[in-house]
Amino acid sequence: MSIAQQLRLAVQQGHFDDVILRANQALEAEHDAHARESILYCLTVSYRQKRQYTDALSAAKRLLEQAPEHARAHQELGYIYLALAQPLDAANGFYHAARHNPALIASWRNLALLHEQAGNQEGAALAQAQLAFLQALPPKLLGAHDLFYDGQIHQAEQLCRSFLSHHKHHPDAMLLLAQIGIQLKVYQDAEFLLESCIELHPNHQKAGIEYLRLLAKMGKFQTVLEIAEQLLKTAPTNTVIRTAKANALVGIGELDAAISIYQELLTENVNQASIYLLLGHALKAQGKQQEAVLAYQQAYNENPSFGDAFWSLANTKTYTFTDSELASMQAIAKDSATSKDDKVHTLFALGKAFEDKKQYADSFDYYQQGNALKQLQYGYNAEFIERQVEEQIRTCTAEFFAMRKDVGCSRTDPIFIVGLPRAGSTLLEQILASHSQVDGTMELHNVMGLVSRLRGQTNRYPDVLPQLQNDYFKQFGEQYIKDSRVYRRGGMFFIDKMPNNFLHIGLIKCMLPHAKIIDARRNPMACCFGGFKQLFGEGQEFTYDLTNIGRYYRAYEKLMAHWDNVLPGYVLRVNNEDVIADLEGQVRRILAFCGLPFEDACLRFHETQRVIKTPSSEQVRQPVNAKGVDLWKHYKAHLTPLKNVLSKVDGSNEGF
Repeated sequence: MSIAQQLRLAVQQGHFDDVILRANQALEAEHDAHARESILYCLTVSYRQKRQYTDALSAAKRLLEQAPEHARAHQELGYIYLALAQPLDAANGFYHAARHNPALIASWRNLALLHEQAGNQEGAALAQAQLAFLQALPPKLLGAHDLFYDGQIHQAEQLCRSFLSHHKHHPDAMLLLAQIGIQLKVYQDAEFLLESCIELHPNHQKAGIEYLRLLAKMGKFQTVLEIAEQLLKTAPTNTVIRTAKANALVGIGELDAAISIYQELLTENVNQASIYLLLGHALKAQGKQQEAVLAYQQAYNENPSFGDAFWSLANTKTYTFTDSELASMQAIAKDSATSKDDKVHTLFALGKAFEDKKQYADSFDYYQQGNALKQLQYGYNAEFIERQVEEQIRTCTAEFFAMRKDVGCSRTDPIFIVGLPRAGSTLLEQILASHSQVDGTMELHNVMGLVSRLRGQTNRYPDVLPQLQNDYFKQFGEQYIKDSRVYRRGGMFFIDKMPNNFLHIGLIKCMLPHAKIIDARRNPMACCFGGFKQLFGEGQEFTYDLTNIGRYYRAYEKLMAHWDNVLPGYVLRVNNEDVIADLEGQVRRILAFCGLPFEDACLRFHETQRVIKTPSSEQVRQPVNAKGVDLWKHYKAHLTPLKNVLSKVDGSNEGF
């Protein structure tokens, strides 16, 4: 039994003096972060139980400096301040506890009481409603909720499944199991659970809202619109559902309709900061840069610690922060009370701000801090991508393709652009989308969704591919064409710019044998560092560590070489540096590969008006230039881990 486990048992037995003595001794020797969290929590509880409130306060604050989202530490603060007759501070502690773990009954009970005493009837009613919900849950299901919010995902899943085995269609249990599935990224299972839940319990609003969120995460924006319309029939004023509808409209490129909904919500004075942020994103995608900036500024005016507002300003790639904004951001980054999410966004924004000031050492320090927090959150392991690449190479051989020649859908519409993020794919998309016969869409999730279905619970993809009947591939291709129609605007061809599709070129070849695939390449050091300093909204977990991103790049190179070997001529490689050096020559080469006649508009791509939602949106609205080509060299003193990975395969320094 570890020291942390021993201390927890001693707390349960009421041996508080012993815990205080042993915990303080253990903290001097213990370096594991999770163990220290547990020890500090036991120490906090013991000091409070001994009514040593000053020491309890100190221990709780030490714990929160290390783990700002530790719900029970915030709850302890609530208890301590309650004992010290500081009701405002107590309410703040219980609020943050309930925010990070909505299953903490004691925090909701105290919040309801404190709000009532302060005359805050609305706050008291909200707390009472959540308290009533929790108290109505069966004990086993309440325990599963508590485990889930406490980060003990697998234990929560076991308890929830055990409960469902005896209560098959319990809506709150179905919802929780779906939420667990989303956390574990088993999206197909979660989607089935939520779809079933709202069919069985059409008035279960929480399940409906979670379903909308999941569908949006999966890129199924048309379905989001359909479900949102259904839910709005019974809840026409619900802010969350209306926001989900607006977000889905952005997803399919109906920006004017989305902006109209955001503006309606702002007139109702609800969720001001987050709605201003979403409005800014829509305006930015529309090319209204200055209006987007004003919306982002209004977002942080509404919520001064709103890290995403600062990051969104930085992510325009053209905004210059004022000294006042920089000071505010630095204060937010240092404040132990700042949430992890706000801190991460602010750190990346500071990295970009100091990059623009050419203070590269400070810039890298902020990028490094932000990436370290994200890496801690995801715990990404580079072996994951390397294993996937080996599985693709083992399965998708030349013989495999020879046996499945032209088995898929014969349509020639799709043009896939693959590669790593920040490799110049948005520029290639903008060039192609400037052609009269080509629709630019976005990073479509359709192939990834199909992969998720094929993978299933047994994780049999890509091993399952040789076992499929040929007719299935044709069906897959036809379904892909059908599902992507909502993003198109009448062109003969359309672009799917999901970079991660490089992993699934074998599947694409089988289901759409006449599709075109373009591999966007860039100097490896520039590409990898570009990913490292970019905070992605979803996915791309490999980018938050220099060694991991280097290993990912090498795995990508290896797989692309395999596709070249077994599918010669199927993929066109386009180097970003070549496009910058010889725009017309590369444009003609790309168009010829796609079977398209040359059009001068492709050289004037920056004049094309269209929806662009990637971080490069403003860069591709300018003529081609070499501004960012060698930016990474200003950081090269800090990039040794990346250089070592990129160099060790062939001994080259990749331009370092």
